[in-house]
Amino acid sequence: MIDSLISKIKATSNPTVVGLDPRLDFVPSHIKEEAFDLYGKTLEGASKAFLAFNKAIIDATYDLIPAVKPQVAMYEQYGSVGMQAYIDSIAYAKSKGLVIIGDIKRSDIASTATSYSDGHIGRVEIEGEKIEVYKEDFVTLNPYLGYDSIAPYMNNCTQYDKGMFVLVKTSNPNSGEVQDILVGEKGERLYEYMGRLVAKWGEEVMGNEGYSRIGAVVGATHKEQGIRLRALMPKTYFLVPGYGAQGATASDLAGCFNKDGLGAIVNSSRGIIAAYTLKAYKENFTEKEFAQAARQAVIDMREDLGKCFK
Repeated sequence: MIDSLISKIKATSNPTVVGLDPRLDFVPSHIKEEAFDLYGKTLEGASKAFLAFNKAIIDATYDLIPAVKPQVAMYEQYGSVGMQAYIDSIAYAKSKGLVIIGDIKRSDIASTATSYSDGHIGRVEIEGEKIEVYKEDFVTLNPYLGYDSIAPYMNNCTQYDKGMFVLVKTSNPNSGEVQDILVGEKGERLYEYMGRLVAKWGEEVMGNEGYSRIGAVVGATHKEQGIRLRALMPKTYFLVPGYGAQGATASDLAGCFNKDGLGAIVNSSRGIIAAYTLKAYKENFTEKEFAQAARQAVIDMREDLGKCFK
């Protein structure tokens, strides 16, 4: 799947990933009203509103982008109906040819990790029948438990051509409390040590385009760390959060790319899906034109990221 992702990036000339992280205050009033009229102000009503919202965003952007990244927590909080909206959103995005990055940030070992892996990127077996459940192409993982928490995903990555993005240097302001501490005999930063580990693990599952099926999450808000990790991990694809709403710009994340213009995909969630609420777009788009505003935000982001290669 890493090869398919790269192919989509090349086809769209765009490393932008749309984060499908809906919140009720992002969803336009007319969509909420329609859902609540049918299902009431209930968990199901909110979930149906999310699905309708996501479909409109996908319809407006799918020809411009390689992938979407739904954050499972936004759906999981609404229970089983919320998770159905998650599944249905993924299915709709896949029907439009998009690569799916399931932002699940799981971390566990043994049979628990195997269950997460089988459910999200593998198959669940029921009396000899193998069933694909969530149908993500990639998942995000927390490596704090070491290789034991990564190994259960490896077989599904190779058997079903899937992938993962492992947290290495995250975009939140206080990530350095843990990720920047000095470790080991070399006295390197923990994020550097983790980066080398992820690169090593990735050698076991290389794609045909020269990049591993194991990628890394590297925050755009930490410019120098991104440059350092790019040097340590030349064959690792980066999933880069922190652009836009979190304050990072194209110049901040330019070092996450390789010289060939590949090596990184950049996520934006509210900066795209809630673009119609932002000052830059309010004058030109009404609330009912939220999807058109999202499309324009993707175009603007593509042009901004293009500065990384000039």
